[in-house]
Amino acid sequence: MTGGVIEQSLAADFVVIGSGSAGSAMAARLSDDGKHSVIVIEFGGSDMGPLIQMPAALSYPMNMPLYDWGYESDPEPHLGGRRLACPRGKVVGGSSSINGMVYVRGHARDFDHWAESGATGWSYADVLPYFQRMETSHGGEDGVRGKDGPLHVTRGRRANPLYHAFVEAGAQAGFEVTNDYNGLKQEGFGAMEQTVWKGRRWSAANAYLKPALRANKNLTLIRALANRIVIENGRAIAVEISRGDRTEQIRANREIVIAASSINSPKLLMLSGIGPAEHLRECGIDVVADRPGVGENLQDHLELYIQNECLQPITLYSKLNLLSKAMIGAEWLFFKTGDGATNHFESAAFVRSAPGVEYPDIQYHFLPVAIRYDGKAAAKAHGFQAHVGPMRSRSRGRVRLNAARPTAHPSILFNYMSHEEDWSDFRHCIRLTREIFGQPAFDPYRGREIAPGDPVQSDEELDDFIRAHVESAYHPCGTCKMGSSKDPMAVVDPELRVIGVDNLRVADSSIFPRITNGNLNAPSIMVGEKASDLLLGRHPLAPSNLEPWINPRWRESAR
Repeated sequence: MTGGVIEQSLAADFVVIGSGSAGSAMAARLSDDGKHSVIVIEFGGSDMGPLIQMPAALSYPMNMPLYDWGYESDPEPHLGGRRLACPRGKVVGGSSSINGMVYVRGHARDFDHWAESGATGWSYADVLPYFQRMETSHGGEDGVRGKDGPLHVTRGRRANPLYHAFVEAGAQAGFEVTNDYNGLKQEGFGAMEQTVWKGRRWSAANAYLKPALRANKNLTLIRALANRIVIENGRAIAVEISRGDRTEQIRANREIVIAASSINSPKLLMLSGIGPAEHLRECGIDVVADRPGVGENLQDHLELYIQNECLQPITLYSKLNLLSKAMIGAEWLFFKTGDGATNHFESAAFVRSAPGVEYPDIQYHFLPVAIRYDGKAAAKAHGFQAHVGPMRSRSRGRVRLNAARPTAHPSILFNYMSHEEDWSDFRHCIRLTREIFGQPAFDPYRGREIAPGDPVQSDEELDDFIRAHVESAYHPCGTCKMGSSKDPMAVVDPELRVIGVDNLRVADSSIFPRITNGNLNAPSIMVGEKASDLLLGRHPLAPSNLEPWINPRWRESAR
C-alpha cells in the first residue's frame, strides 16, 4: 500500500535503529545464538565504495552528502558566530564508516567517573572485559587487550622518521612514553592505534554487521528512515519508518533499541514525544514522557592544528599531486598496501596539563603533513602537524528540534568555549606543542611555524587564533545521559532503559554521562557489546581486577 497508509508487515524480537558502532555490534551479538529475530534499520546506503574502504581517503566520505547527514552547529556564540561541521555517518556502519579510524578505549578513570555519577555497573572494572571481548589487538599489552574479538586493532608502520621524532621529543620534554595507551598506561607518547585490517577500514559494519548478515538468517537489514517510536500505554511497540512514499511499522516483540548517534537518537526520542515537555509542545508534539535531559549534556572535543614547515622533503606533501594519488590508489586497489592502507595517524600522546591532574587531559594526534582533517587547505610546503586539544571541557550544549519532521535537520548548539578555563587550557596546549616541537629530536626537520605562526604569542593573540581556527574533533556525545532513575536529567538508567517508557533503550555515544579521553568509536562499540548482554538478560561479564597505571608524581608534576 502507498500514499502514506501505514502498513504493519514486519516484526522482530529486537528492532535496532542505526547500524553504526553500537548498532552493528548489537546486531551481531543479539542474533548470534539464533534464538531471536533481529531487524536493523539503516537509512544510509552501501559502504562498499573505495572512498570509504581505503583508509587514506578518510577526508572524502565525511564531506559527501551520499555518506554524511551534513549536520552543522548553530552559530557558536563564543567562536564569533561560526558554524562548525558535525559529520555523522549516513551509511552502513554509521560514523565508523566515515571516521578517522583512530582507536582509543578511553582512560580507566573515565568509566569510574561514569559509575560514580550514577551509571552503576559501568566502572573500568565492569567495562574492561567488554573491550577485551570486542577486539583482536595486534601489538597491544598482553593480558589487557583482547585476542579473538571481531574488531581488529592495528598499528601503522611508522616508516616516516617524523613519527619517531614526535615520541622522542615528548620524552625529551620530560613526558612519559607508553607502549600501549589502550593498555593499563594511557599516559605518555607512543604509537597510535587504528581500526584498519589488511589494508581496509575495519568499521563496525566490516567487523560485526556484514559477517552476521551472512551467517545469521534471523538478522535482517532494512533500508529506511525511522520516523518515530510508536508508544501505547507507556510501552514502545513499534518503529514507524518511511521507504519512499510508503509508511510502515516494524513491531518489536521484545524491545526497541535506538542507536542512531548522539544527534539522531535524541531527535528520534523527541519526535516520539520523549523529551523536555515545553519544547515538545512548542513543536506540536504530544508529550509521552517529560524527560528534560533529552538533548541536553551535549559534549565534544575541540582541537587545533599546530603546524611547522619541514626542512627535509620527507612528508606526505609530495604525495598530494594527482599522479601520486593515482599511484597510491592503484597500489591500494590491487594489493591493499602502501600509503593508501593507513590513516597516517601513527603516533599519539596523552599527557596531563598540570600538577594535581590525576590522569591525562590533553590528547595529541601527529601527522607528517600540514593539512586540515577534512583534506582541505594543505600548506604549500613540506610540513608536519599535531592535532591537540583538552579532553574534559566544562562546556555543555544541546540538541533540539527545528521542526516536528523526521527529515528536518535538528538544531545543534555545542556552546563551545563557554568557560574561561577552556581558553586557558587551549593556550596551554599551543604553548606546550611549541615546546615539544622545539626539542632536539625535531632539530633536523623543524622549519618555520606555519600555524599559529611565530608572531602569535600573547594571550589575546592566541585567543584570536583559537576563536578563528579551532575545529571539532567530531566526538559528539552525552545527549541521552545514563544515570540513576532518580536523576531528573538522566534519560536512560544503567540498564540503558529509557526512563518512563517500557521496552525502549538507547545504546550509543549519547548515553555517555561524560565524554571519554580520546576518540569515541571504541567506547561506542563497547556500549553495544554490553547492551547486548543487558538485552538478552545475561549476567554481565565478570569484573576485571586489573588496575590502571596512574603517574605516582601526579600531585607534584605534570611530567
